[in-house]
Amino acid sequence: MPIVTRRAHLAGLAGAAAASLLPRWARAQPPASAPGAAPADSRTADARTAAVAAAADIPPEGIGLGIRHVSYSDLGGRPDSVQVMPGRGHLYVGHMFSDGVTVLDARDPRKLKPVHYFATPNTRTHHLQTAGDYLLLANGANLARAQSYDNSRDYFENTLADSVTKRDPFRAGLSIFDVAKDPAKPREIAFLEMPGIGVNRLWWTGGRYAYVSAHFDGFTDHILCIVDVQNVTRPKIVSRWWLPGMNRAAGETPTNPQGKRYALHHMIVAGDRGYAAWRDGGFTIHDVSDASSPKLLSRLNWSPPYPGGTHTPLPLPTRKLAIVADESNADFCAKGLFPTWIVDVRADANPVPIATFPAPTGRDYCAMGNFGPHNLHENRPGTFVSEDTIFATYHDAGVRVFDVRDQFAPREIASWIPPLPAKVLDPRPNVTRAALTCDCLVASDGLMYVTDWNAGLHVLQYEG
Repeated sequence: MPIVTRRAHLAGLAGAAAASLLPRWARAQPPASAPGAAPADSRTADARTAAVAAAADIPPEGIGLGIRHVSYSDLGGRPDSVQVMPGRGHLYVGHMFSDGVTVLDARDPRKLKPVHYFATPNTRTHHLQTAGDYLLLANGANLARAQSYDNSRDYFENTLADSVTKRDPFRAGLSIFDVAKDPAKPREIAFLEMPGIGVNRLWWTGGRYAYVSAHFDGFTDHILCIVDVQNVTRPKIVSRWWLPGMNRAAGETPTNPQGKRYALHHMIVAGDRGYAAWRDGGFTIHDVSDASSPKLLSRLNWSPPYPGGTHTPLPLPTRKLAIVADESNADFCAKGLFPTWIVDVRADANPVPIATFPAPTGRDYCAMGNFGPHNLHENRPGTFVSEDTIFATYHDAGVRVFDVRDQFAPREIASWIPPLPAKVLDPRPNVTRAALTCDCLVASDGLMYVTDWNAGLHVLQYEG
């Protein structure tokens, strides 16, 4: 493989930003299927058994390089964990399938202790945010049960409004809890209803506004909703914003191609700029200085030719960069590899991709199941905050830590490979038994809380 110099890299960007990255991808692309072969993610049961065998030698504490395993929790028997948030010596964990939130006493991270669970019947509450005295919680339909698909991949390739076929009663909106009086038992103090299929994710660090990804009746999928929480018991919607074509009720014509899903995953805000990920709809930058009227400054979409799934838009504000992770959403690399991009955002109107993270190597991760990015540690206030060291989750490849001091040549500096889940809790059909490292929150001392859709919460220590 020839070495690509920085000069050659920049020269390629002048013609086509994404195309200049192809040499880096060449060494990690999965082999092409033979003519007439079935798509990779529709493999036989034998192939799925082989995927389990490929990861069977990973011990229960995983395999770390520059990362040490500290402890594990099955979250009181509900190991389907997604987002984890800290608060007052406790951890709050949202679930993918269990319809509720688990509270852990985390004052001794070596011995996490489940102390409370509250149920949210038929309502997925997998994402939450904490700051100060309060916890904000996403409420929406449990999509794993509300949709009728032949395989889990269809969730990522169909418009949400057309895919919910089972309408069990559920809550749709934003709930707010007091965690000051008794952090072990959050007390709901407000609920803001958002009629529709519900909230996917939100960004809130304790300020006046929460930036919410929500579906509303009449829209095709999740859009941006800005909520004023200054009066915490009376939250109110102050604005909404969406990509053209998403407001079906207003007669807009959808612009997403067949098999591509335009939906806000979430927005992260730094100062008066909002950075948003729209799954197959790309990456946008907004002026949010007036919360009642967010303004689009630019939109960048690399899908096609890349597979899409844009998930997490992490700004590095002092460096005028953004790290943008595309969520891999097909087993066995059926769609190829999904990048994590470094984007130059010095010019709001013209963001430019300048590099991608190197793909993890050392194992045949494609053969093990779902391989590729999911989420990033988001540099929340009070946690580990760095514009040089980036923590990323990579599904069956676990957690990867990258040095981005040279933004044109990011390099991996630490990793942790997860064990197989004891069983698959995901009720969707044809799900491979494989690790799905989901979210990662890193404390200021480098202590890492890492979740898996099927396999609970691992506590790790970054030793870099």
